[in-house]
Amino acid sequence: MAPSYVHEARRRVGRRAARIGPILERLASAHPDAGIALRFRTDLELLVATMLSAQTTDVTVNRVTGSLFRAYRRPEDYLAVPLERLEEDIRATGTYRQKARNLKGAMRAIVEDFGGEVPLELEELTRLPGVGRKTANVVAAERGAVQGIVVDTHVRRLSQRLGLTRHDDPGRIELDLQRLVPREDWGRLPHLFIWHGRRVCRARAPACAECVLADICPASRVRSVS
Repeated sequence: MAPSYVHEARRRVGRRAARIGPILERLASAHPDAGIALRFRTDLELLVATMLSAQTTDVTVNRVTGSLFRAYRRPEDYLAVPLERLEEDIRATGTYRQKARNLKGAMRAIVEDFGGEVPLELEELTRLPGVGRKTANVVAAERGAVQGIVVDTHVRRLSQRLGLTRHDDPGRIELDLQRLVPREDWGRLPHLFIWHGRRVCRARAPACAECVLADICPASRVRSVS
């Protein structure tokens, strides 16, 4: 379990509610190019790319989908090929057997339950095989219908280090962030945290000396005096 910096935040850098605005604005200035790294053109491509991104890198997904999306344009295209063929087409993304089964199941549900269109509501998206809340949040947000906050490994790490949550469970972290972050910022926070997590606040070697949040980050302050 990651250490909780909530107490340290109150003692050293102030309450969460007073810091969340500066956190977002500083990160927006530091990472003006922050946005989704997956490449897609349609709602269906967005869904597939996000499903494939589990436990792999966006670079790998983009390499795979470059050819995948030329061959598979509609839900019916995924259903028309043998499972083994789809597995081979997405093998490079890892856990490809499970992902292929999930893709087949999701496409069947889209055709049979949603008239061939990717649903928009989180409740409906999470009914698709292989689509959890994180994936559903990504798909909804990128379509302009933000209904929650995406919590991936970077968002979880930064939320903990910044003393915004004391939890490890993504669902409880999301609830903490929803209570703290203005709704209009629910969509941009994940992008900012993800890009900052990749570039600066890395898991094993955070570059605290280069961080624009160092003076309001309890984890950074603890490291600086230890």
